[in-house]
Amino acid sequence: MDALTLLLNRRSLPKLMEPAPQGEVLDNIFRAGLRAPDHAGLTPWRFIVSKGEGLNKLADILVEAAKADGADEATLEKASKAPFRAPMVITVVAKVTENDKVPVIEQHLSAGCATQAMQMAAVAQGFSGFWRTGKWAYHPVVRESLGVQGDDMIVGFLYLGTSGCREAKVHERDLSQFVEYL
Repeated sequence: MDALTLLLNRRSLPKLMEPAPQGEVLDNIFRAGLRAPDHAGLTPWRFIVSKGEGLNKLADILVEAAKADGADEATLEKASKAPFRAPMVITVVAKVTENDKVPVIEQHLSAGCATQAMQMAAVAQGFSGFWRTGKWAYHPVVRESLGVQGDDMIVGFLYLGTSGCREAKVHERDLSQFVEYL
């Protein structure tokens, strides 16, 4: 698949199953993330991989966060199942470094670019994925459990695996609704 076709057909596929990327394929996914724009070479990224028992640990963290909020049983159940929508979840953290030339937001955006590049690298190698953030990314219990401190931010949970559903046609958008020229 050429790069333009890959980018123009990007979509999130919510049903993912085994196998998940591994070995050189997974290494390529991380290498793609490490190629994200990185002003001043700060490398503001951290990738936390959850698979196998790691998915259970991530589920426990989400349930603990839900309990801290006084969640009802339905919410607790949803939190416990969230990591299992794919055989692998990579939590992408913007690891911020104090720098006069590179503001915090730019480092957060860089980690977001890394997430997008990783998803595209997975698709380019025959896998599928979707990027979710949601309230858990900002929850103090989740942040603390994953060692996210200060201006660091979880920019998303990248779910990866093999597509378990039929891919729908990508909806074309009217460019005139989004593009303007000075």
